[in-house]
Amino acid sequence: MLETTIAAIRPADETAMAAARELHGRLTKPAGSLGALEDLSVRLAGLAGACPPPLPEPAAVAIFAGDHGVHAQGVSPWPQEVTAQMIGNFLAGGAVVNAFARQAGASVTVVDVGVATPLSAGPVPDPTVLDAAAPAPAVLDPAVPRLVVASVRRGTRDLAVTAALTRDEALAAVQTGIRIADELIDAGARILLTGDMGIGNTTPAAALIAAFTGVDALDATGRGTGVDDPTYAHKVGVVRAALARHAPDPTDPLGVLATVGGLEHAALAGLILGAAARRTPVLLDGVIAMSAALAAAAFAPDAVGAMVAGHRSAEPGATVALRHLGLEPLVDLGLRLGEGTGALLALPVVTGAVRVLHEVATFDSAGVAEK
Repeated sequence: MLETTIAAIRPADETAMAAARELHGRLTKPAGSLGALEDLSVRLAGLAGACPPPLPEPAAVAIFAGDHGVHAQGVSPWPQEVTAQMIGNFLAGGAVVNAFARQAGASVTVVDVGVATPLSAGPVPDPTVLDAAAPAPAVLDPAVPRLVVASVRRGTRDLAVTAALTRDEALAAVQTGIRIADELIDAGARILLTGDMGIGNTTPAAALIAAFTGVDALDATGRGTGVDDPTYAHKVGVVRAALARHAPDPTDPLGVLATVGGLEHAALAGLILGAAARRTPVLLDGVIAMSAALAAAAFAPDAVGAMVAGHRSAEPGATVALRHLGLEPLVDLGLRLGEGTGALLALPVVTGAVRVLHEVATFDSAGVAEK
């Protein structure tokens, strides 16, 4: 599945991009007056191979959840059980991502790709639970969050001690992300938004970012949920030591994901690859998504053409990843929550960029004189 997905990813369509630029030059506005929105709409035309590109509606948020063995190193003050508890909150509609998704009319799919706590023991409403083999919904329902149980293993191993995953486990997680992308697109989604949940997951994200970009662990590591100075220094040391122990090779993205990644990071990389293969845009959230995007780009450089950076996370590694990928974020609000929240806030900006090409009159059609 991974090989065929990568093979289907193509460069942007230059003809469609040229048509979008030409159309912008004829719309009733000063040339270039929409700034980054014009560049974004041109990129999306190139991705779709059409001008104008399809409106990015409906939108689907995919929240991949997993736990991390490195939690045992004391890199987060939050208990690991919170991962499963937050899944219950997502499914009950009580998290920030749910509030923002309702505002945007986006559906929410939560994917257990590696949660340590059995979900049956937590506050998970049984009627929404679908196993990995269950059929995808025919239509996305923004009113009802759903859970897909596709667990590869109950949390990763401790990357400070050994490889977090085997290559087969990392591959299984990537392929889960590809399958979810296909399901959501087949159900009608025209844009996918990345979400994540996993206590301790900013530590593997920092390791991934450092591994793929070559920056020092200090530059890639942030405070996550807001750790104090001693814990932050310890966290940087854990990341640095893990990189020294495993010496991940950035030209082997599956190996990097296996040694220092997480199951949700690998699945998000798969989601991005799956969307790129289907020429569907992916609106990236925060630092977890950015670390996954680096892996996706290492698998298939042309996958960057499907990526839209929703926001600039307050986590420093996110800016490192954005710079490496050559992406400019649409908003910068100092967010560091994850879940898909920043991507959802940026969604209207993406929609507006495309809607301009669909609905704004040209000078000729509106009878407006040009300068």
